[in-house]
Amino acid sequence: MAALNWLLEAGADEAVSEVPIDRFSARATPALAPSAQHQPRPAARPNLPLAQIKPTTLAPLASDGFGSAMEIAGGCGSLSDLKKAMERFEGSQLKKLATNTVFADGNPNGGIMLIGEAPGYDEDKAGLPFVGRAGKLLDKMLASIGLDRTRVYIINVMAWRPPDNRNPDPSEVALCIPFLRRHIELASPKILVMLGAVSARHVLGLNDGIMKLRGRWLEYRIGTAMVPVLPTLHPAYLLRQPAHKKLAWRDLQALADKLDALGLPAAAGN
Repeated sequence: MAALNWLLEAGADEAVSEVPIDRFSARATPALAPSAQHQPRPAARPNLPLAQIKPTTLAPLASDGFGSAMEIAGGCGSLSDLKKAMERFEGSQLKKLATNTVFADGNPNGGIMLIGEAPGYDEDKAGLPFVGRAGKLLDKMLASIGLDRTRVYIINVMAWRPPDNRNPDPSEVALCIPFLRRHIELASPKILVMLGAVSARHVLGLNDGIMKLRGRWLEYRIGTAMVPVLPTLHPAYLLRQPAHKKLAWRDLQALADKLDALGLPAAAGN
């Protein structure tokens, strides 16, 4: 039923055509019935501005795990509901292998949401995002512009750790996307920070490398609002490439300026 509703909302108005159409042949145009030859063509739909177009993804039938995740996530009316639903969700094999559901950390009312990739070993054990070496560096990065975990809200694209920190399969990621999108909607941040290319890809649908994306202000729709998004380098990457910390510092300065412009000053008391 969820898949049918999605198709109707996307504009589908028929299941099959009465006349077979060979779409690989430019000449294969079905003849109109005599009664339809002189019917006026319907008016073309106006082109909507890009900002008004919602990204859509083809949804499998609701009987599979993805459809179930869509229905469950869509039925959550609060962050508390979402957390409980994800902890009870049985459609993900990763969840069965993980120690904990890593939901979030920080202040959901702070207006600033940071989105990472997936839990690691330390995060899986603690049930919190960014508590290992990368998390300690992230804390230092935030502190450099006057922020800490009482001021920001931190989540990951994936709530369950892939075994041995392997790259998750596309199907495993897909099961997390409905929960991720609902998480963003319910927290309704004023600004989003993408930590690494993986989060930018799954939140924004961009496949560019992080070096091309970082430092650029993009947008993400939450309800009727377009929220500013800043992709930056993942702390784990900076641990491997410390020379690029200077690039992350530029991004942090841009973040501080944007927060100030939005009335969310980075440094407490400013």
